[in-house]
Amino acid sequence: MLNVLIVVLVLVAILVFMSIKVLREYERGVVFFLGRFQSVQGPGLIIVIPVIQQFVRVDLRTVFMDVPSQDVISKDNVSVKVNAVLYFKVVDPERAVIQIEDYYGATSQLAQTTLRSVLGQHDLDEMLSEREKLNQDVQEIVDTHTDPWGIKVINVEIKHVDIDSTMVRAIARQAEAERERRAKVINAEGEFQAAQKLLEASQIIAKQPQALQLRYLQTLNDIAGVNNSTVVFPIPMDIIQPLLDRVGEKKPGTS
Repeated sequence: MLNVLIVVLVLVAILVFMSIKVLREYERGVVFFLGRFQSVQGPGLIIVIPVIQQFVRVDLRTVFMDVPSQDVISKDNVSVKVNAVLYFKVVDPERAVIQIEDYYGATSQLAQTTLRSVLGQHDLDEMLSEREKLNQDVQEIVDTHTDPWGIKVINVEIKHVDIDSTMVRAIARQAEAERERRAKVINAEGEFQAAQKLLEASQIIAKQPQALQLRYLQTLNDIAGVNNSTVVFPIPMDIIQPLLDRVGEKKPGTS
């Protein structure tokens, strides 16, 4: 009789031990009663009756997932390899367990196909220069598809866009040609602005002839300050004309 009592006590102790579950702050337990969903419990201490109840532990922390390198053909027919990292978390443990068999694997596969689909709709230049927009597009699409599973996609970041070496050289030549084009445009704009200023100056001088004389004298002063050699220059007639007129007036009186 004593042996039977000991066996019973041992079995009860084992049953109690198996029934006690401890969930951390970031964990939840999805409990099924005879195969049917009963409740989501935790964190803390919960009791799960063996055989009658089943228990699935779900982690609610943010998970980061490396999206493997994908071969992508861009809109302008350039072959590239792109990889990314995906951040997501479980927001509804019930749906994450019931609606999908393996939410981690399913999210990974969905991220890969979405990455190829979205980047294939853009040119290579857009992949390199508009990465933030592409991250947002991929994140919104994956989040929309994972929402029925109780998964929230927090962020998607494209890490690397690997290009073939021949394409790298072609892009370098394109960038050099673009820099030359910009330099020529800037040079042409500078010449155009200089021509406009010269036109304005000529219009002012045409209205005020004295300005031309002052500019002429200033130029002479600059030449004299730089070189000490003799400078031969023509004298404008409008400067010496008054002297010639005076000389002409005195000649009749002296004869």
